[in-house]
Formats: sequence, structure tokens, C-alpha cells
Amino acid sequence: MEHKVLPRSERDPRDTWATGDLFSTDDAWRAAYAQAEEIVRALGGYQGRLGESGPVLLAYLERSDDLSRALSPLVNYAFRRSDEDTRDPVYQEMSARAQNLMVAAGEATAFETPEILAIPEERMDAFYQEAPGLEHYRLALTRIRRQREHTLSPEGEALLASAGKLAQSADDIFGFLNDADLRFPDAADCAGQLHPVTHGSYLALMRSEDRTLRENAFRSLYGAYRQFRNTLAATLSAQMNQLQFFANARRYPSALHASLDRTEVPVEIYHNLIDTVHRHFPTMHRYIRLRKRLLGVEELHHYDLYTPIVAGEDSAVPFEEAKRLALEALRPLGEDYCATVRAAFDSRWIDVYENEGKRSGAYSAGVYGAHPFVLLNYNDTIRSVFTLVHEMGHAMHSHLSNRTQPVTYASYVIFVAEVASTCNEALLMQYLLGGAGSRKRRAYLINYFLEQFRTTLYRQTMFAEFELWCSEQTRAGQVLTAEAMSRKYAALNRAYYGEDLAADEEISLEWSRIPHFYYNFYVYQYATGFACAIALSQRILRGEPGAVEDYLRFLGGGSSADPVSLLRGAGVDIATPQPVEDALALFDRLISELEELTA
Repeated sequence: MEHKVLPRSERDPRDTWATGDLFSTDDAWRAAYAQAEEIVRALGGYQGRLGESGPVLLAYLERSDDLSRALSPLVNYAFRRSDEDTRDPVYQEMSARAQNLMVAAGEATAFETPEILAIPEERMDAFYQEAPGLEHYRLALTRIRRQREHTLSPEGEALLASAGKLAQSADDIFGFLNDADLRFPDAADCAGQLHPVTHGSYLALMRSEDRTLRENAFRSLYGAYRQFRNTLAATLSAQMNQLQFFANARRYPSALHASLDRTEVPVEIYHNLIDTVHRHFPTMHRYIRLRKRLLGVEELHHYDLYTPIVAGEDSAVPFEEAKRLALEALRPLGEDYCATVRAAFDSRWIDVYENEGKRSGAYSAGVYGAHPFVLLNYNDTIRSVFTLVHEMGHAMHSHLSNRTQPVTYASYVIFVAEVASTCNEALLMQYLLGGAGSRKRRAYLINYFLEQFRTTLYRQTMFAEFELWCSEQTRAGQVLTAEAMSRKYAALNRAYYGEDLAADEEISLEWSRIPHFYYNFYVYQYATGFACAIALSQRILRGEPGAVEDYLRFLGGGSSADPVSLLRGAGVDIATPQPVEDALALFDRLISELEELTA
């Protein structure tokens, strides 16, 4: 069934997340906020003292962990409540206060890194002897000390910390424009009936069998973005400028180096991904030709890319059925894993449906000391089922890391963030394929799987290439105008998709609506994560000895090792092009099977 977009107040509470598990009231949040401010002030009192002795350094680090425990529920409550209805001024104000507190914490502790770096090696060795509890922090301290050449004086660090709020401005402006202010005209179907176009409904409209509706929704969406293209170009340009500013300040050769170094990921992985996908352009072009043939159209357009090419198999999937499918698909991960997912469904970890003003898209937010919170905009499609298991992959990664690791090492880095989510999607796909009762159903599912390759491995790599181009243009002093970005984006689309896809003018504006361009070189990790997830899911489903245990240990690893090492422990080496090569080889084999099934 199609879910009407209701006001938040009319939603069934059972379909909303339980933010009361963090704070029972807003006043309880405010009281906890005041306590966190006290911790921030206490941390500031350690300035100039970290090199004094081992016990003093240990006391500071333990107090810093106290702040992490306090901030996690505080920030999550404010942000989650704001995302329920982005127009609500109460939670806009609370979110701003939470952001300000994080900035204040950064300013108050800006001395931390310079002072830790200033401790001589011999003295640090003595500190470990003086305060045995410091051994717990050895890895964290080593990570700080490896940043020596990228760290400023205490005054410089304080200045950069105070610029944190300015650095967030581009993302904030984009978010309010995109989620709260932007409106799209209704789209007419072939019978003239109007359909509302929203962030939540757009993909469902793109999957419609009604080509007139798809085209009109496509033009409605991009027509609205076109009106604000110059504003959105200035916003994205501001994002690139602030990244370059911080990269320059910290003496990195580029914003890419600055971003990846924070998570101990070699930049070669980023370039290897783009180069490997480029080598496999012919495979994508072959898939586009197959889609064009099966849809029976003279011209294939971008609004034809999401509709199923095997008709009659895209049945509605209510949320209760989605939960059942998820639990069945995830059974290979063991009963403990599935029991936790079941508890998440029953205990309101998830905000299920779209409502007026609700943030678009989907995400999972981990909370140390509590359960994760999952935002969906579920709309009864098979795509929404995949989104559910995707976000539950994130949630379980956070849950297991938070349960296994101390707060110091609980947060996993973004490089591995998409592995668990995409592994869940691969397990769901294999489960559905195993239950396909007909050639037609199998063809439908294979096409869906191919779409995951297209939208995750190819499309996210294209996003990564565009983001890198924007960053390099900024580093070279070039101005990022709407015209320049649209021209580059159109060229990338032509290279990735080939000559059999029409060069729709609207798609050149797609850059203007991608929130992940404000996440600082995030999107490439969808592609590398997808390649790793394919490898890990195959290992699990083949029943390789230790595969499940290795994978669950990876999920509980947090940041207890660098991400490339954590992945090697799970059974995949993303430092080489091999996982991407293997995934694209599977893409090629699946195209061949679909060709045979539809011949």
C-alpha cells in the first residue's frame, strides 16, 4: 500500500523510534547538557599539564572518555528529534546547542594533541610505567603522535577548533534548503492523475512502469533544483573551500590526503577504485544496452534506469513482511545476531515511515551506552527492504562495537562503515535468489542485483571521481560554478554509461542534490564497501571455516586496529584492486545470465 505523508502527530508511535530511551523529557536532556558542560570545563583545566606526569595524563584521558559517554546520547537525542520534523524550531535550537557543545569541547581540548606530541619518547615510556592504566590508551596515543607533522601550536589548534562551526555551515545550509524548504511540483501519470513528488516518493516514482510518470517526476525534481543551481553551487563550493583550508592548515598535499589520513586509509585505494572501474566501463555499457533492449525503447533515458526490466514482479512488501525477510536472510550470521535484530524490531530502534518535514533518506546512528537509532522512509518496495537490512547492518556494526569495545575504541572509521550494511544486502539478495520459483522471478532479482552494482559500485565511484575533481579544482584556485560542475558531471555520466543512454540535460544537475558531497570524501567507501561485502558474503555463504566468526569479530572491532587490517582479519584485502576486480567479474557473469534468461 502507498503511505500518505502524514503529520508526525498522526503516526502510530509503534512506527517511530524510542528517543525516550535516551532522555525521558527535553528537560532531562537540558540537565545532562549542563553536566556535560561541566566536563568540558574540567577538561579545559588540564591545559599545560598533560606532560606533567603519567597519572595526570591518565586522569585527563579518562575524563575525556567521560565526555564521549556524555556527548553520545546528548547529540543523538537532539539530532534525532530534529530529524523527525526539520521544521520544528525547538529541536532546531537543541541541535544547534548540541553542535555548539561539540565545538566548545573541541576548543577546550585543542591543547590535547600539541601537548601529547610535545612529550619526548623517553618521558612517554616513563609515563606508562608511572601509570599502568595508560596502557589502555597506548593505541590512541600512538595515533595522535603519528600526526606530529600535521599538528599546529596550541594557539593554532584552538583557532582551527573555533572554525568548526563555520566548517559545518555549508552542510547545514544544504540540509535546510534540501529537506525543509525545497518543494517539487506534482507529476502527472499517463492518465493525467497527479502524484506528489517528495524526497521519499521520488525513487518509487522512478520505479513505476508508467514512463510518462517517470519522465514528469524526473523533470519536476530537477526543475526545482535548477531554480537553485547557483545557490547550491556556491554551497558545494564553500564545502570544498573549507576542506582545502583545513588541509592547507595541517600541511597535507590535498584535501583527499587529509581526509583519508585521519582514518589510516592510503590514498592509493581511492585511485585504484576509480582506475579499476574505468577498466570495466565496457561491462556497464553492455548492461545499458541490455536494459535498452529489454525495455523496448528507441531511446533510453535516465528516468528509465530504475524501473524493473522484468515486468510484473515488483509487488508491494509491507513492513511486517520486510522484517520477516530480513530475519530469514540474516540467518547465516547466527542466532545471536538475529535475536538482536529481532529485539531491534520489537523495541523501536527504527523510525519507519515518512512524515511531513522528516529528514529524507535513511541512516543508522550509533549511541554509546544505548541502542542505535535507524531512520527510514519506508514505502513498501523491495528497495525499501534492502534499505532496511542495509541500515540494520550499520546498526549491528555499531551495537557490536559499542558492546565489545571500551568507549575509547568503540567508534569505527567511515572506511569500514559501509561493509556491514552492504554485506547484509548481499545476503538478502542471495536468500531471495535461492527462493526464486521461476525464470521470470530469477531474472527480476538478478536485474535488481545488477542495479546494486550499477548504483553502488559504478555510480558511487562516479560520485567519488566528481568529488575528487571538485576538490582538485578548488586546490588549483578554480571557481566551482554551476555551469562548470554541470559540464563535468554530464561528461562523467557519458563516460560511465556510454552512448546508449540519452544525454538528458537534467542529469547534469544531479550533483546539486547529493548530500554525501558534504561528508568529506565519503562516497567512495560505498563502492569499496560493496566490493568487500560481496567477498565477505560469498565467504559466509560458502560456509568457509571461521567465516562467520571472523566477520562478527570484525563487527565488534570498532577502531581497535586500522581499517585495512580489520578487513584483512575478516578475510578481504582492499589494499589491492582484487576485491573490486572480483566484484565486477561477478557483475559480468550476472549480465550473461540475465541475457540467457531473457533471450
